[in-house]
Amino acid sequence: MRISRKKRPKKSLVPRYNLNHSITAKEVRVLGADGSNVGVMTLSAAISMAKDLELDLVEINPKALPPVTQILDFKHFKYQKEKEMRKQKNNSHVSDIKGIRLSMRIGAGDMETRKNQAVKFLDRGDKVKVEIILRGAERYKTPLAFDVIGKFYTLLHEEMNVKYEQEALRQGNKITAIIIKS
Repeated sequence: MRISRKKRPKKSLVPRYNLNHSITAKEVRVLGADGSNVGVMTLSAAISMAKDLELDLVEINPKALPPVTQILDFKHFKYQKEKEMRKQKNNSHVSDIKGIRLSMRIGAGDMETRKNQAVKFLDRGDKVKVEIILRGAERYKTPLAFDVIGKFYTLLHEEMNVKYEQEALRQGNKITAIIIKS
């Protein structure tokens, strides 16, 4: 099967607004260019008023009765809305779960390295999933694995204020815990 390499158009950040003749209502509530309420009038009268001012009639709230429109410069309005959406998008951060894998025989230096990685992840706002995979005879020594996760948690707690979102528990041959910044 062939994979399409065509560039797909980017989705617009701004919702679609009806303007001028694409507005379907017969009567509209009109707001002036300065935001003042002009009143309810027919669509043709509102469009002619906007044309006299060399501006556009933009449907702001189509669900209202009658629909709310505003006389404004549409290009400037669209630019402002895109700018707001970009700013909103930049400020949002989706929390990921980052994995840190430990072992039962981990040394102090390696534990410190894993702690520094976890601190970096937690500062970014992510969650940290600490995991120990039990191999061979380690499967029968689970209390030692719980101790390793406990030591890791206390090291992290000394560095920053953290808490368990999910306590350490055994799932098959893995022991996992999820730690978040509190």
